[in-house]
Amino acid sequence: MLSRLPSGALKQAASATRLSSPSVVSSSRYASVRFASSRASSSSNAFESLMNSRLTLASATLFTAGTVAWYAHLYGTLPFIGEAHASHLSDEGLHPVAYPWPHNGFFDSFDHASIRRGYQVYREVCAACHSLDRIAWRNLVGVSHTADEARVMAEEVEYQDGPNDDGEMFQRPGKLADYMPAPYPNEEAARAGNAGALPPDLSLIVKARHGGADYIFSLLTGYVDPPAGVEVREGMNYNPYFPGGALSMARVLFDGLVEYDDGTPATTSQMAKDVVTFLNWAAEPEHDERKKTGIKAVILFSTLFVLSVYTKRFKWGPIKNRKIQYNPPADKTGH
Repeated sequence: MLSRLPSGALKQAASATRLSSPSVVSSSRYASVRFASSRASSSSNAFESLMNSRLTLASATLFTAGTVAWYAHLYGTLPFIGEAHASHLSDEGLHPVAYPWPHNGFFDSFDHASIRRGYQVYREVCAACHSLDRIAWRNLVGVSHTADEARVMAEEVEYQDGPNDDGEMFQRPGKLADYMPAPYPNEEAARAGNAGALPPDLSLIVKARHGGADYIFSLLTGYVDPPAGVEVREGMNYNPYFPGGALSMARVLFDGLVEYDDGTPATTSQMAKDVVTFLNWAAEPEHDERKKTGIKAVILFSTLFVLSVYTKRFKWGPIKNRKIQYNPPADKTGH
């Protein structure tokens, strides 16, 4: 078919091909450049949209605030911002030392001999001003005293009961179900007997104060003379662990103030340690049982976890990972 075309037509087709080839090459180059530029512009637009999105701004803000807060938590202040306090640092009190209490461990219980001695310190020293409203005589049974000992101590106190058959109130000896008596009949009498200050109830004092047992122990043993330049008004006592440095309660623990039944030397630190242990128990009487229950729960759930892993690995593993293959029957008819 090509042989039938004239030679002039073949020459014209060849020349046209030579003329059009540069344009094709240039167009292909332009297309590649255009595609590359479009890809670069799309990536830059995606980066700009990512940087300008609200999620990115919120994440950056949270990261910055978290970094500043963590630095302030570790070092107290920021290097480029001065300290500004509405009150003096001494108004917060001196932070107590973390003491190694024998009941702080995961598997440790209260020292019940110390609880018994601590109750003796409370009864002979602290009960003159501070109440223990949430503790009944029966709570001491099995912890620091026997039932007979607690019953004898309860009967030493007279409680108002009634009315009787004549409609009158009467006094009776205490029972194990009665709560420990308060030193004052009401708040006004307590303030009148302590120069306007209200002695707090000690039932939950360990939980109610920042620092807990460490704070109470440091407060009881931290009475010192005020330093130079610090004035304490009349009727107040200086203690650096108390917020503000001055409190109405004077020092009450001195060496040999009580005589322990078990012969333990009644030093100031020993009495403070014992009474703080007693108050810690009063604030958390379920402490020992809670730890016992926790140990049992850990053992039980650990056993169940091991059984579940064994069941998952050796029982359900082959079932869930098996491969089911269907082999159709062979066609014996030959179709």
